[in-house]
This record gives sequence, C-alpha cells and structure tokens, in this order.
Amino acid sequence: MVIKEFYSVSEAAEILGKNPETLRRWDNDGKLQAVREPMSNYRVYKKENLEIFPEFKSYFERIDESNYVEPINNYSVLELFAGAGGLAIGMEEAGIKCKALNEIDKWACQTLRKNRPNWNVLEGDIREMDFYEFKDNIDVVTGGFPCQAFSYAGKKLGLEDARGTLFYEFARVVKETKPKICIGENVRGLLSHDNGKTLEGMISILDEIGYNVVSPVRVLKAINYNVPQKRERLILVAIRKDINTEYEYPKPYSEIYNLKDALKKGKLFDSNVPKSKGAKYPQHKMDVLDLVPPKGYWRDLPLDIQKEYMQKSFFLGGGKTGMARRIGWDEPCLTLTCSPAQKQTERCHPEETRPFTVREYARIQTFPDEWKFEGSVSQQYKQIGNAVPVNLAKEIGYSIIKFLNNIQLNEKPKINDEIEVISTF
Repeated sequence: MVIKEFYSVSEAAEILGKNPETLRRWDNDGKLQAVREPMSNYRVYKKENLEIFPEFKSYFERIDESNYVEPINNYSVLELFAGAGGLAIGMEEAGIKCKALNEIDKWACQTLRKNRPNWNVLEGDIREMDFYEFKDNIDVVTGGFPCQAFSYAGKKLGLEDARGTLFYEFARVVKETKPKICIGENVRGLLSHDNGKTLEGMISILDEIGYNVVSPVRVLKAINYNVPQKRERLILVAIRKDINTEYEYPKPYSEIYNLKDALKKGKLFDSNVPKSKGAKYPQHKMDVLDLVPPKGYWRDLPLDIQKEYMQKSFFLGGGKTGMARRIGWDEPCLTLTCSPAQKQTERCHPEETRPFTVREYARIQTFPDEWKFEGSVSQQYKQIGNAVPVNLAKEIGYSIIKFLNNIQLNEKPKINDEIEVISTF
C-alpha cells in the first residue's frame, strides 16, 4: 500500500491492525472520525488523522530485506522470568549467548534443562536470589515481568517505592549487574495500566538506577516479524547512562504469514506440523462449533443458538469476536492464551472441530519442532501460551546486536585518538 491522502475503512483497519467494525465504532464515538466520500457516502480516513497512531509510521517502515546483523564480539544475556525459553531461543538464534536464566516454575525449568543441558538455569524465587556474580560480566538483561501497580502520590518514584513488585526485582538485578542495555517485555496494556502511571513509575525507577528508557516505548506486532499470530508485546528498552549509542527497534517486514504457514510445509517450516496430544472440546461445544465456518465466530450461528451459547454475553456490548471463533487457513492466528479451550478466547482448528494441539500451539509461537515441553498437557499449553514468539525474539536480538556492535565501533576511534595523542609526545 502506498502513502496517500485518504484511506478506506478496510485500508485504515489494516494499517492500524484493527477490525473494521472497531473503526466504525470509533467514528460513531468521535474517537477517530471519518469523512464521507461524496459520491458513495462511504467512510474514508484522512492521512493526518491516522498519523497520530504509531502503527501508521511502522506500517510504512516495513522492509523486505533481513534485520540480520552479525555480532563482532561475543555478547551475553541474563534472562529473568525465562518461562519455557521463547525469548532465550530467539536471542540464541540471533547470536547472543545465554549466560544464565532465572525461572520459578519447575516445569518450565525442566523444559529449559531438557532442551539445553548446557544452559545455566537458576531455578527459584527471584526475590530470594542475588546476581552480583554477573556484575559487569553480561551485556544484556531481559525479563517479562507482570503488570503491578505502585503506591505513590504524585512523586517521582525510586527503586524502593517498587518494593514488593516483580518489576522491583527486575530493576534490582539490572542495578546489581549493570548491563549495557536491558529489555523489559510486557503486554500492551502496560501503556494504560493505572492510567499510565505504572509505566511512568518504571521509567522513573530505571532513571534513578542509571538507565535512560528509549522513547517512545514501542508495542511490536508479532505478525510483522515472521510470526503467524496477531500477538502484541510491549518492549521497554533502557540504556546505561554512560553509553551514548542509540538503540533502534527492529524494522517490521512486509510479508505476513498465516496459519497455513505455521502448520504446513512452506517458508516458515520445512515439514507439516508433527502430531501430538491436545485438549478436546465437550460434545455440546463441538455441536456449536461444527456450525461455524473458517474465519467465523458466534455471529455466524443461527440466532437461537447464539442466545443459548452466549447466554448473558449476548446482550452485552462489544464484539466478543473471540467467542466460538474458528481460525482460517489464510489468516494469522489470534493471540494464543494459556488454555486453548476458554470460551472467551476460542481458537478452533480451521477444518477439525478441536483446539490446536500442543505442537500446533508451538508452531504458531514459532518454536522449533525439536523443542520439547515438560509437564502435563495443560502445563505445556501454559508454557507455550506465556512465551515470547521465538521469531519476534530473534528480531529483537538482531536489534540488540546492532546496538552492541555500534558501541564497539564507536569506542575504536577514541582508542586510536588516544594512541595518536600519546605518540606526539
């Protein structure tokens, strides 16, 4: 799509990553007003009204070449809240060595150890551990901490104000180890959590411990980074204050992959998805979902069945587009959750009336087929659903390598200048 002055509803929806119905509702509510095309009376959107959304800029920044950068040194990462290893695998594939990983969940730790016996997996509660042994010995600290509100009354927050939250532990470890850069990963909702005060507090705390947060904090859409899934992750990047090198978020790709690319042999994988165990629907749910076509949802059901299946939700506002949802082969999957058969976030297979299997879940998250998950089937779903998609993590890894390479390259001229000054005496 080329940049132009006006965009149709479907074009604007594609650019912003929203459902066309959402844009129509925003127009009616005055949130994003459209104008009417004189002849057809269809809604169209002015470029200037769309440019206020960061998605507009990132959409037209898409590239066709790779973000790949070769590391010019041996870089290492300490990962906190490591889960089943999605972020760590991506970093490894990009070229960053995983020096240690901390995780409290025993099944996730077993998964990490089974697949990478050489990794230093530090199992246990982060609140009971210190990481001074890694001080000045790692380049990156990463971690996906949960959203937790801080208690304060209009003051600038310091590290002690966050005590009791897991972000406090993340910041404490950054302070203890002093990496060149740290990466915090979270849900998009962090932007608006507690009316934006939570993110504001995190930025204030990182500033106090000697780190500048890259602004604006960006939400990356996994579908723009070789992931066949509409998943969004907030990526908070902070750089140690003595470093003057700028960080750039990874450029999004122009090609979008669909469910077929995840489960069938093609560009993403060189074979069809392996067979594996998976959850099952109860018979009454199967009877309903049998009536839903690929890419369809509860509104495609007969009215009487809609009311019976949706119950009170039928009379509430909002689209509820995740209910009775069957994914189509020719679309990216919706965001995977920790449980594949929840009524509010249905993710039904396009042809068979069942949830996605464990290996299908893993494919959609771009885990390698050889990566095995430990624990019960429900534990495996939980590990996969909580993970950062591997391909998204790899692209973030490339952006970190580019940043670290630039630090190295910027230091060389200074060293040469010092040698030249000394030689003149």
